[in-house]
Amino acid sequence: MNFFDRLADEIEAKDSLVCVGLDPVPSRIPDGVSVAEFNRRIIDATSDIAVAYKPNAAFYEALGVDGWRILAETVEEARHSAPVILDAKRGDIGHSSRRYAELLDNADAITVSPYMGTDSVRPFIDREDSGVFVLCKTTNSGSADFQDLEADGKPVYGHVAERAVKWNEENGNVGLVVGATHPDGMEEIRGYAGNLPFLVPGVGAQGGDAEAAVEYGTDESGVGLVNSTRSIIYAGEGERFDDAARESAKALRRTLNKHR
Repeated sequence: MNFFDRLADEIEAKDSLVCVGLDPVPSRIPDGVSVAEFNRRIIDATSDIAVAYKPNAAFYEALGVDGWRILAETVEEARHSAPVILDAKRGDIGHSSRRYAELLDNADAITVSPYMGTDSVRPFIDREDSGVFVLCKTTNSGSADFQDLEADGKPVYGHVAERAVKWNEENGNVGLVVGATHPDGMEEIRGYAGNLPFLVPGVGAQGGDAEAAVEYGTDESGVGLVNSTRSIIYAGEGERFDDAARESAKALRRTLNKHR
């Protein structure tokens, strides 16, 4: 069973499209709570709601050697509840990408940058049981600098989506990262992307369009992911932060399910 088959089972079992980002900032964690404990309690509080967890590698790399240990512990803990997408945005020359792809020994999916072309993405795609989410149209305002440029009659993100469709023909394990902060772009990208599922960031603290995230982010079988990080993990302060996170995740599930 490949990643998207497992994800479909999670979506059906939990009646949810919610992906919880696990991006801990020590200064925002309650006193006396370690980063590892913070993550563990968020996972425990949302395990029946989240269909995937998405730790961003940057937040762990910033913690040095301890950060890598915490990331490994977090991934192991989260995988008991749902598939884990490592948000690492990797993509390098083939030799380096083959090493980066070994990150998938300990996660279920990964985000990759397609900027360096097919050979930089191939080592990830070749892991047929793992999911590969290709950056297509990102949430940041600077995404327009390159992603929106016209080339041969279409924006660069259109070319990325079409190439991802071809990559997906090999193992059926490719999706796209498409931000909900660009709802018109989501509709356009769906036209280029065929039936690829989307990982949709930007709903929540960034004010993305939840209705568009569901309408254009899911494939014909209803498979897709809407990620929220800050509005869930920092929904509350103090000792009961995990209860607040749970309520926020439940609220997002309700909002998304209105549009399914």
